[in-house]
Amino acid sequence: MARPVTVVTGGSRGIGAATCLRLAADGHDVVIGYVRDADAAESVARGVRGAGARCAVVPVDTAVEADVERLFDTAERELGAVTGLVNNAAVTGPLGRLTDTGTADLRRVVEVNLLGALLCSRRAARLMAPRGEGAIVNVSSAAATLGSPGEYVHYAATKAAVDALTLGLAKELGPDGVRVNAVAPGAVDTDMHAAMGDPGRARRIGAAVPLGRAARPEEIAAAIAWLLSPDASYTTGAVLRVSGGR
Repeated sequence: MARPVTVVTGGSRGIGAATCLRLAADGHDVVIGYVRDADAAESVARGVRGAGARCAVVPVDTAVEADVERLFDTAERELGAVTGLVNNAAVTGPLGRLTDTGTADLRRVVEVNLLGALLCSRRAARLMAPRGEGAIVNVSSAAATLGSPGEYVHYAATKAAVDALTLGLAKELGPDGVRVNAVAPGAVDTDMHAAMGDPGRARRIGAAVPLGRAARPEEIAAAIAWLLSPDASYTTGAVLRVSGGR
């Protein structure tokens, strides 16, 4: 049987990097989409290839339609028919109240987190639906239902929209044999928190959740891998919360 070919956006770090490595171990060939850190993306690619998988590395800003088209064109040309998509690329902007958040930051968060997921999902659906199979996993956030007041209401709003995208697209594509699900992580110990200006945030929030710690990226990757797998063949339209009980 042909190996599954899965596109992972934001695949050079954090949850995305862990997902690429997990999928390679599970028998997927992987397309790593990344926006700026080519060295980090190549490091993940070495790990993917070390697991015996084929790999393509493609720079892509998911908010740019031409970049998204090139991402999927490269995937199909180099690795074959795309069978899976992980919409993981996302940005938060700086932490703070909505009243203090600049318009440029708001626009970028909406364009990457929502428009990017829409563009990637649309292209994946155009490839998968005629073939009668495929799976999309969106990386949402527990923030979608918590709202994240005082931190990033704008980010939470885009993730709530991703949940709506997941449900609607699952119903739309189900008759075509394409499944669409989401994973909603809570606090995850990645460098995203440092990028938003609070490097200790994951550990601080993690200490307050029922399981008493932040998640490891590999734990989120495991949930994503399950949703892409045949074991989840009757699961679609689900938002799987992986948040330590928060």
